[in-house]
Amino acid sequence: MSTIKNIVFDLGGVIIDLDLTRSIQRFEKLGLKQGEILDPYEQRGIFLELERGQIDLAEFCRILSRHAGRELSIKEVEHAWMGFIVDVPQYKLDYILALRKTHKVYLLSNTNSVIYDWAQTPAFSPAARPINCYFDAIYVSYKIGLTKPDPSIFEYMLNDSAILASETLFIDDGERNIAVARSLGMQTYQPRNGEDWREAVGTLINPRSSR
Repeated sequence: MSTIKNIVFDLGGVIIDLDLTRSIQRFEKLGLKQGEILDPYEQRGIFLELERGQIDLAEFCRILSRHAGRELSIKEVEHAWMGFIVDVPQYKLDYILALRKTHKVYLLSNTNSVIYDWAQTPAFSPAARPINCYFDAIYVSYKIGLTKPDPSIFEYMLNDSAILASETLFIDDGERNIAVARSLGMQTYQPRNGEDWREAVGTLINPRSSR
């Protein structure tokens, strides 16, 4: 097993604690129905198109408005998206900063402009530091035009960062994403939403310390 030199984190469910149900409920209050374009299990349709950067937020709002039967404001839609966010534990961010002293640390996330615009402000963390303060580089789906688990987004990140898959630990809460990363030669860890994964990650990057 190669020495781990790089660590790649997912955002939602790994760094951010999520509440999928709350966001779904907010979209339902806007007039959307599950099974129409709203899927509680995966992003699809225009939700997926927004995360791939195929449509912008204004177009997303226009399409949602047609389904809701009334004009929805960007503020209303942003409020629904932000229902996903429960907490951003500072202890996880502090641990990531500590990792950067010895490793290259990256973010690879399926996300959209609503979530990422918020993450780029001091409101992102309890320490009032935006997300870019915590990573050597950030790769987000809506800017790249690809989403996990497409292998192409992993290959884009590896090539752009000039890192080797065999020297990389990938941390993601999605089973399909983990499977693809592993098939490309990365070492992986799949935490549960809200899990304190520090000890598990520490063991993986420094297995001798656990003996």
